[in-house]
Amino acid sequence: MNKGDIVGKIAKDAELTKSQAEAAFNSLIGSVTASLKKGQKVTIVGFGTFSVAKRKARMGRNPQTGAPIKIAAHKTPKFASGSDLKKAVK
Repeated sequence: MNKGDIVGKIAKDAELTKSQAEAAFNSLIGSVTASLKKGQKVTIVGFGTFSVAKRKARMGRNPQTGAPIKIAAHKTPKFASGSDLKKAVK
């Protein structure tokens, strides 16, 4: 399922036009992204929690040459599924 499929499903279920559904979907994604940029956690009850994880700097290897490379510390998005989602998938 891709973005177009999701927008189509939202439009059908909520009886909206595809452009209205896409605007709502983009708003959701934008809100989650903005909150994560601020370092905030986003919880959607029953679905899951989006958060930001900090990765430490570490040494890696270039797979072509085998030469060691330094991988800088960075932040990465993290998702933990909620109990309702886990039950639905089982």
